[in-house]
Amino acid sequence: MKRSNRREQGFTLMELVVVIIIIGVLAALVGPKFFGRVSEAKQKAAKAQIELFGTALDALRLDVGRYPTTEEGLKSLREKPSGMETWKGPYLPKEIPADPWGKPYIYKSPGDHGDYDLISYGIDGTEGGDGEGLDIVSWKDIGK
Repeated sequence: MKRSNRREQGFTLMELVVVIIIIGVLAALVGPKFFGRVSEAKQKAAKAQIELFGTALDALRLDVGRYPTTEEGLKSLREKPSGMETWKGPYLPKEIPADPWGKPYIYKSPGDHGDYDLISYGIDGTEGGDGEGLDIVSWKDIGK
């Protein structure tokens, strides 16, 4: 009986090049769709945070009888402001986060659209915009 003395061989350079090209083509097709979803996810996260702040503001209002003023701001959800003797907070378990783009939320009370307005100016950080630059606000749903 003769035994074949074959060496195990790895991939050839040509096979590696073909695999790299296939991976590149797939990344070019899938990448833009994935990154479009990242922006959409950040907008939804901002809306969820604004709704959470709204719930906490409502709880504060039930205890104190009013919403915090613009000057008292969202920090009143974590720290008792002077003049709020019936404050029973903190109303949020953690510090107030920045919006998903790293900018602070804007709080106004009284607001232009209700008792208070909560705003994230989105990726561009400026008022107005659409698409990725859409402002996320407390008084309407995303995209409306």
